[in-house]
Amino acid sequence: MSLTNEVILRPRFKFEVNHNSEDLLKLFESTKETQSEFVVSRIDDHVFIKIPKEKQHFWSPQLHLEINKIESENNSIIYGLFGPNPTVWTMFMFLHFAVAGLFIGFSIWAYSNWSLRNDYAIQLFIVLFMIVIWIVLYFGGRIGKKTGMGQMHELHHFMRDTLRSKNIHAVD
Repeated sequence: MSLTNEVILRPRFKFEVNHNSEDLLKLFESTKETQSEFVVSRIDDHVFIKIPKEKQHFWSPQLHLEINKIESENNSIIYGLFGPNPTVWTMFMFLHFAVAGLFIGFSIWAYSNWSLRNDYAIQLFIVLFMIVIWIVLYFGGRIGKKTGMGQMHELHHFMRDTLRSKNIHAVD
């Protein structure tokens, strides 16, 4: 696997199908009543497939599908995005921005103290500590992705099986 595929925290995919987008959206919406393994919700052209609460853990992913009509034909394009629970994603982004802000702030403070020939050891220690925290956050996200990989496959198989139930396949 190439390095560019290794660092993706939120895997994406897209494919085209020979089917009307509204029919596809209704197909996913109808799975709410026919199965209980996944929580399916629809908002406009977006379908969210989630793991039920009783099977969720901190790193449980969700699958976001956007189903768009292709203007020139009776085809549709499906964009998929695997991601963590939005609350977890927001927390991770907040922590990354907080670490970056502290890194920049303490770097400026350390440089100011250095240029004024004052002691700057504490500020330099905190700058280096922020680098360590960022590395821990990054690898924590990678471990979380690996922990949720099984459920990611379950979500993808559910999407694929739902489409195949109506004999819908990707266009080559």
